[in-house]
Amino acid sequence: MIRVLVVEDEPVAAEAHRVYVERIAGFTVAGVVHSGGDALRFCERESVDLVLLDFYLPDTHGLAVCRSLRAAGNPVDVIAVTSARDLAVVKAAVSVGVVQYLLKPFTFASLREKLERYAEFRQSVGQAGEATGQAAIDRAFAALRTSDQQSLPKGMSVQTLEAITEALAAAPEGLSAGAAATVIGAARVTARRYLEYLADNGLAQREPRYGQVGRPEVWYRPKI
Repeated sequence: MIRVLVVEDEPVAAEAHRVYVERIAGFTVAGVVHSGGDALRFCERESVDLVLLDFYLPDTHGLAVCRSLRAAGNPVDVIAVTSARDLAVVKAAVSVGVVQYLLKPFTFASLREKLERYAEFRQSVGQAGEATGQAAIDRAFAALRTSDQQSLPKGMSVQTLEAITEALAAAPEGLSAGAAATVIGAARVTARRYLEYLADNGLAQREPRYGQVGRPEVWYRPKI
């Protein structure tokens, strides 16, 4: 089993990540912590194979956690699970040995693909001895690369999902399907379908709002 440490300061998100990891065969959650300092202390005293690391922590940045792990000689692998989109941060993550980078909010399918690819990579390089040649090394590195297309229901596109996700993230007070449609320039029924998809996958929460007349309107708020 691959032992995973979840490092996430937001309790709801941390619990979601824990549940997600436990649903994937071959992985088990070694622990859940909510700060960089707790992550370093946990890795000192417990056996951990992989850290799912948020970058925006209350006491430090995730990159500092990575650097401290390397300075201590800890070879644990790290997958960044963060909302940080700055390309300078992405570049720095590579330089400190982050093996995968997953942007919030994400679906269970996205995390599952990252973890399954990581498990394939570990299997490729886990044996003692030397690689048979360049092709074997190329296959090991290729295992970490995920497919370009997320696993979405038929008729849904990654581009529209990203647009809806960004619109929702920019509106912490929530959006109705109509408001979201206006933001992304799509039909209301299309916006509702994507918002429902996010809600069904635990990435948004539904909230009925009552107007003066008629049935309550459903609004959607970002959850992770």
